[in-house]
Amino acid sequence: MPSDTDALMLLRSPVLTVPHAFTTRAGGVSAGAYAGLNLDDREDDPRAVTENRRRVAAALGFEAARIARLNQLHGTDVREARPGVQEGDALVTTEPGLLLAIGTADCYPVLLADLEAGVVGAAHAGWRGTLGRIAARTVEALVERGASPAHIRAAVGPGICGERYPVGLDVACSFREAGLGAFVLEREEGPHLDLAGANRAVLLAAGLRPEHLWLSGRCSTEPEFYSYRRDAGRTGRMWAVVGLPPSSDDRGGEA
Repeated sequence: MPSDTDALMLLRSPVLTVPHAFTTRAGGVSAGAYAGLNLDDREDDPRAVTENRRRVAAALGFEAARIARLNQLHGTDVREARPGVQEGDALVTTEPGLLLAIGTADCYPVLLADLEAGVVGAAHAGWRGTLGRIAARTVEALVERGASPAHIRAAVGPGICGERYPVGLDVACSFREAGLGAFVLEREEGPHLDLAGANRAVLLAAGLRPEHLWLSGRCSTEPEFYSYRRDAGRTGRMWAVVGLPPSSDDRGGEA
C-alpha cells in the first residue's frame, strides 16, 4: 500500500538506550478523520492500520507479528507481555524481540527500561491510572524481574497538557486525597490536571533518579498528534513502543 503522507516522524527520549519511540500522525496511510499514522483499528480501515503498524515495527527493527499490546481499561493491572492483545494497562517483558505498545490519544504513555537487568515496560496513564500510580506498579513489576529502581530509566511521552485538561471537582478532590494535589491546577473556569507532572512525581517516589526521567513536554492537542478531546471523540491513536533488541534467532538466524 503506497504512502500518502510524509515519512515516519517518531519522537525518542535521550534517557532510553533500548529501541523505543512515541509516534506522531506523520508517516501512515490512513485517511479522513484518521489521516496519517493511525494505529487503532476499531473504526479505521484495518488494512491501513495493519500497514501503519508494520511501518512502526520495521522502523525499530521488529516484526509486526511480535507486537504485544493491550485492550486498555484505565486501571492498574500490569501484564507479562506476549504477542497479541491482552487486557490491562501496563506490560513488562524480559524477552528480546517483543515490542510493547501502548495506545494513546490524550492519556500519557510511560516507557521504562533497565538495560542492565534486561527488562522493559510500558504503561498507559490516564487520570485513573495516574491516580492509581500505574507507573509505580510497573516499576514494581520490573523490580520483580531483576531491575533496580536506581537503574530504571523512564520516558513520559506526549499527552494532554494541564492547560488543556479541565476536570470535575470530584476528580480534583481525589488527586488531593491521594497526595497528588500539587498537580491540580486552579483556574477561573475550574480545576485542571497536570498528568505529566503527576506521573513524574509517582516515578520519583518509586525510587527513580531525576536524571533518569524524561518528559516530552508535548501536548496531544497539538496538530501533530491525535487527540480525543480536541477531535470530539473521532480520532486515531498514537503508539508508544519499547522493546529489547531482537536476537539473531528473532531475525531468522542471521550469522
